[in-house]
Amino acid sequence: MDNRGHDGAQAQFRLDWVDVARGLGIIAVVVGHVWTRGPVRDAMYSFHMPLFFLLSGLLSRPQAVGPFTRRQIFGQMRPYAIFLIALILIDQVVEPLKGGRPIFHQWPEDMVLILLGGFWLRGPYTIFWFVPCLMLARIIFNLLLVRWPDVMDRRWMVALLPVLLLAYALGRWTQASPLGLLTVPMALILLWVGAAWPRVRWRNGMIAPLALLALAGLGGFVPTLNMKAGDYGWPLLSIGAAVATSFLLFRLSALIVPYAAPVAALGRASLVIMYVHVAIIHYGSPYLGRFWLLALALLVPWALHALIRRSPAATRLFL
Repeated sequence: MDNRGHDGAQAQFRLDWVDVARGLGIIAVVVGHVWTRGPVRDAMYSFHMPLFFLLSGLLSRPQAVGPFTRRQIFGQMRPYAIFLIALILIDQVVEPLKGGRPIFHQWPEDMVLILLGGFWLRGPYTIFWFVPCLMLARIIFNLLLVRWPDVMDRRWMVALLPVLLLAYALGRWTQASPLGLLTVPMALILLWVGAAWPRVRWRNGMIAPLALLALAGLGGFVPTLNMKAGDYGWPLLSIGAAVATSFLLFRLSALIVPYAAPVAALGRASLVIMYVHVAIIHYGSPYLGRFWLLALALLVPWALHALIRRSPAATRLFL
């Protein structure tokens, strides 16, 4: 076989496992929002948001600070604003039709809450904390990565220890989180852990300790996470369980790539699913069972993503 073809196939394989991992992650996010209490919800919350931060860190490379920062701000905040405005306008129509009142109904006062975002966005907008948080964390992480390209450099340890302490201190002090920024310190830690993971040589003997730690989180033996509120459970243990579950899912994703095309398709649509699924659950929950909600919350945004991808102009705006 031609070497270039072989390299291209390997690159595509790597991309596909990432899509599968994203797909598993977004399924967990939606399940956690359909089942809003109980062991299923707690199991999903034990890892679903850390998985995305870890995956972003794993894919990070040092990039020129100025262009990278501009791409992050405009590339992430444009769809953020468009989806948020669209959902607010939809709420202005749907809630009165249901005999209710829109979530934002005091104008212009509510504009302050919308601009603050994060903690102040609830109901169908509750997930909108994640993208600004990830964006700022990636910008800061890239600044450090340009300065210290080797993530195993001891200077990372010196820099990240106070960040870890700050993450826990802020989470205990407040839940108020403009644009999800309360979670940025812990997001930085997870980005670094994700970036460092490829430096660890995989051995099958790692499965058992990782599985035990993952089961501690999935089984509720340690408190679950609520990253939006800065609640990281028991120090190190709860977040460690999230890391263990995520790394095992990454390994599983690489193994099931040939059989997981539908999951990979959901992974490629994960941004649209992230923005839209809570609204579908919010408006549909009085009328539909949980499994119908789960199916619609995954498939409707997936179809919307496919529709957006058919138009280059829509792709630039929404993705």
